[in-house]
Amino acid sequence: MRPFSYQRPASADEAVAVVEPMGVAGQGGAFLAGGTTVIDLMKLHVVTPPSLTDLRGLGLDTIEEGDDGRLEVGARVTMAQAAEHPAFRDRAPVLSDALWKAASPQLRNVATLGGNVLQRTRCPYFRDNVSPCNKRDPGSGCAAIDGFNRLLAVLGTSEQCIASYAGDWANALILFDATVLTQTGDGGREIPFADLHVPPTDDPARETILADDELILGYRLTIPDWARRSVYVKARDRESYAFALASAAVALDMDGDTVREARIGLGGVATVPWRARETEEWLAGKTLDEDTALEAGRIAFDGAQGYGHNDFKIPLGRNTVAKGLLDAAGRDLTEEAQQ
Repeated sequence: MRPFSYQRPASADEAVAVVEPMGVAGQGGAFLAGGTTVIDLMKLHVVTPPSLTDLRGLGLDTIEEGDDGRLEVGARVTMAQAAEHPAFRDRAPVLSDALWKAASPQLRNVATLGGNVLQRTRCPYFRDNVSPCNKRDPGSGCAAIDGFNRLLAVLGTSEQCIASYAGDWANALILFDATVLTQTGDGGREIPFADLHVPPTDDPARETILADDELILGYRLTIPDWARRSVYVKARDRESYAFALASAAVALDMDGDTVREARIGLGGVATVPWRARETEEWLAGKTLDEDTALEAGRIAFDGAQGYGHNDFKIPLGRNTVAKGLLDAAGRDLTEEAQQ
């Protein structure tokens, strides 16, 4: 790990004032919350921030519920804290499920929701610090396209990059049209969560629309009553401590067997947190059975492109969507099940 300076501000205003801007090498100072991603990358010399700004003195670690169903979730709330919170566990199980099925107990106790949505790709060529990678070394090329790409994306890719977004919680959060609350030296702003991440087109190194000094303070979202009928389905190589090969976050509003509204997020298969909006529109008014669920999965992967080793992700992703829909539709919503 290369030398860096360390600072621990006492407020968000101070934090955004002291973080170092992007330098000529393309890297600026980094914010440190749980540190479960940035420290790993620093050890590998994949990122070499000149400074770390520790956020532990800022608070931002509560979940507040409003009377209208609105939630304010601090960026320093840990994954474990959020997974156990009744607002997620009972009102939107998909949010809790996505957290429980991620990482390990040790990591969930440390990793925060602010850092979680910003975690970097697990593409091996990004992390080996040797191979061409447009995310790590802009303009060098993408070794993954013709290389070993089993874990990489089939949706939202480009000729410059096929790295998959590795997170789980973001794929569930995107269902609820959440707002990201941020702060910079020039003040704060509110960003629709669906706009936060940037697909890898001309500049794969730029993964979000955040400014160099922009700090995520938290999230605001509203959970509808019917989101109790929601699940997170995750297909992976082993049952725990493994990233998704394909995942589906599903929430359903049902009238008997008929879909009033469906919301579907995809993970493990795309370059950014992915909302399957065309599939959602197609499902509205449909009777949900196995055939409908399988067709929905097919629609969700229209336009998907495999790159050899990851071709299997397309049929796997289709089936994962179908399973998510059927599991959500069959979720027991009796009073006993909610206790």
